[in-house]
Parts: sequence; structure tokens; C-alpha cells
Amino acid sequence: MPEIDSVVRHRQQFSALTGKQYFNYGGQGPMANSAVEAMHQAQIKIQREGPFSGTIGDWIAMEGKQVRGAIARTLGAPPETITLTENVTVGCNIPLWGLDWQEGDRILIGDCEHPGVIAAVREISRRYGVAIDTCPISSWLEGADPLEVVIQTLMPQTRLVILSHILWNTGQLLPLKELVDICHANSPQTKVLIDAAQSVGSLPLDQPGWTLPETGVDYYAFTGHKWCCGPAGLGGLYTRAEVLAETAPAFIGWRSVEVDSQANPTGWKPDGRRFEVATSDYGLWVALRESLEIQAAWGSSQDRYNRICELSARLWKGLSVLSNVQCLLKEAPPPSGLVSFQLLNGVGQPDLEQHSTLVGQLETEKIYLRTLLSPNCVRACVHYLTTEAECDRLIERIAKAAP
Repeated sequence: MPEIDSVVRHRQQFSALTGKQYFNYGGQGPMANSAVEAMHQAQIKIQREGPFSGTIGDWIAMEGKQVRGAIARTLGAPPETITLTENVTVGCNIPLWGLDWQEGDRILIGDCEHPGVIAAVREISRRYGVAIDTCPISSWLEGADPLEVVIQTLMPQTRLVILSHILWNTGQLLPLKELVDICHANSPQTKVLIDAAQSVGSLPLDQPGWTLPETGVDYYAFTGHKWCCGPAGLGGLYTRAEVLAETAPAFIGWRSVEVDSQANPTGWKPDGRRFEVATSDYGLWVALRESLEIQAAWGSSQDRYNRICELSARLWKGLSVLSNVQCLLKEAPPPSGLVSFQLLNGVGQPDLEQHSTLVGQLETEKIYLRTLLSPNCVRACVHYLTTEAECDRLIERIAKAAP
């Protein structure tokens, strides 16, 4: 792993981190100065040489190929499995609306999933008569085996299982390959959709044992604006090659289709591009690629993940010994950068009303965390960019919070 002093030097590329203690990477990561500049220069180039010209059209095609390649390398996956989207929610909606739902089908969704995904599942249920089963994955907090919980809630008619690789509220890490094996053994029709909002950019997905093809996951939806510290408005979807043909595009445009010499559509694109639609903000492509290169310049994905876990453990241990704090994970630190906790009142019970007050007060002090509603808690996120001193100062500040 690079020397700790290199973090301080590396952080100088991120003006957004100047003058603040930032613990909101799980919501949105700050962009490096060069990524912002790359986005700006891309827009200038488009306007100067186009914006609608053959030269710029060729440049857009090249940039699309390059950003898909950069994303694919991050996931340890082939570029043809990658669809460029706006964010995680769009990525999840592609398979949700692309499967050929039949009345009697069932969807199994975890009880820790994001409201946007839950809303889409409920609408599918309303329109197509699909039953929804809820997997009590939150029982993991009480010591339940998450794999056993999934096994107990699978049904023969389960068509799709929706869970997160890293739970956005607790920071727990699902054993993805084992989960996928269980679901695929349930039925040949059972597919797995993973919300990867908190995992891409934090987990070493390009390393042996972690790559998406090795896990067998069917759909993996992610974004570039959180742990990748890229621009808002650009994410992606990985689709396992074997399930590509059975997933129909829900939104269709010129980027989805092949055309003949008369510009007549002749069929879907043969790869992940079939789920893309039309014109995008192409400057975002350049900025995300630059953001991924900046992270790789500090160290490997394994180096970054190791540092995230070390900092997470440091913060968790420091908070766990405070009399006015209860961490959601009580037995061990999270194997991710998300550390969630509750403030306790004078009799040792969670003081839920104080969470918003604390987060609001800390923001006035340039310390950025967030509240969550389910469960009601405060979440702090550490990245490889976080310093040990920032963790220690946050622990000291939380210790002073009124019970």
C-alpha cells in the first residue's frame, strides 16, 4: 500500500476537500480538479469542432468505447457487458422492466433496499400481477446468516432477487458468489439483480475472486458519482452475457439498434449498448474516465479497499467505546467504508430526535455526515482519501454531542 503521507499529497487534487471533513462518499464523492477540467474541456471541444459534425461523431464513438473499457476494467468484466446509464436507479430499472413478467412470477427483495428500487418493484407488481416477497436481510444485524435468510424466502416461482452488494444503511457486505449460486440453484429462471451503489469504487472488483463474471451475477447496477468520485449523471449496468438476449430494452433509441443503409432499424445492438437510448452529456464520459485514472494513480483497488477497511475499523472502534453512541454493527467493524451509529440518551436508549440536530450542527462546522431513516441513524463514510486525523477528530466531536 502507498505511504500514508501520499494521501495528503493525493488529496491536493481535490479542492472540494479543502476546509472540510467529508464523510458523505456514500452519497456523492468529490471530483478531482482534473476531472472537472476534463469535463469542461470536453464541452469546449464539442462546441468548437461541432457540436454536430462527423469529427465530433467519431470522437464521441471513441470516448464511448474508452469509458466502457475503463468501467469494464474496474469490474473485471468484458466491455460488451457494459451499458452506460445515468445512475443506479436507471440501471436497476433496465432488467426490472426488461424481463417478460408473467402473472404468478415473484420478486424477492431485501428489506434494506433503496426506496427508488422498492417503488419500481411495487409498480411492476401492480401492472403485471407479480407477487413481492421481502427478505428480512436486516436480521443480519441480530446475527442471522444472510444466506440462510435468502434460502428461507426463495420460492419456486421467484423470477428475480434484488439485493445490495454493500448494504447502504449498515455497511455489511453480502457474499455475492455464494448468494448467486443459491439463487441460480433455486430455479433456472431465478435471476439476481444487485444494487452496487456502495460497492463500485470501493471493493476490489478487478481482483481475482471478486470479478463479476466469477460471481455469476446476472445484473449489477452502479454509479460513477459515489465511490468512484466521478460526475453526477453517469453510471452503468453490467449484464451477464448469457442473460442479455432474454432482457428486452424498455427504452429504445438510435443507440439501441443496428440500422441498414437506409437507416432502417434491423435489430438490437449485440451487446450492452442495446439498453442505451440516445444523446448523452458526453463530457461526463471523459470526466469519469479521468476520475478512475486518478484513483488508480494512488494505488490498486486492493490498496484502496485495504485502506478503507483500516479507516472504517478505526472510526468504528473509536465510536464503539463512547458512552453516548451505539454502532449498528456491534460485534465487528463493517467490511466497507460505511459506519452507522445512533446517539443514546441518558438511560442508554437511542435518541432518534437528536440525529438530525447533530448532522445539521456538524454541517455548520464543515463536518459532513448524513441521517438515514431505516434504521434511524447517522452514517459516516470513509474513503481512501480520508485521513486518520479526520477520523479521530470526528470521534472527539461525537463524544461531545449532548446525550
